[in-house]
Amino acid sequence: MLIRQATDEDWPRIWPIWHRIVAAAETYTWDPDTSEEDARVLWTGPGKRVFVAEDDTGAVLGTAYLKPNYGGPAARIANAGFMVDPDRSGRGVGRALAEHVLDTARADGYRAMVFNAVVETNPAVALWTSLGFRILGTVPRAYDHPRHGPVGLHIMYKDLA
Repeated sequence: MLIRQATDEDWPRIWPIWHRIVAAAETYTWDPDTSEEDARVLWTGPGKRVFVAEDDTGAVLGTAYLKPNYGGPAARIANAGFMVDPDRSGRGVGRALAEHVLDTARADGYRAMVFNAVVETNPAVALWTSLGFRILGTVPRAYDHPRHGPVGLHIMYKDLA
């Protein structure tokens, strides 16, 4: 698997993954009806470093972004987003992307990473905790999950020192 910085030419291969995951409304707080144009801005907009994971045929297996979570004097706290093609889940793509992004964040001088809204039923919670993230708090019943009904949103944190 190759993980590299995404280019503009990668968007047509990122969009089907993005759309499928967001439209399922199980893990991201973005509107499931987000247009492709708006999705591109949300995922690749200003201030974000975007990555893709590819297999040896060049197929995109997953994608991630890295950005400051806050501005000004708090700009050394990172935020990131991750998506793995649902047909390729369970093969280590998410972990590889996460490790790459965490290493990049450290190299870029970020002191910590925070996730603002992790749906508590998201299977990735186990991945994040295995990588040293901890749950700072949970906003109860904040997310209308299509199968589980109202569930909480975790705020997760990892020191990068």
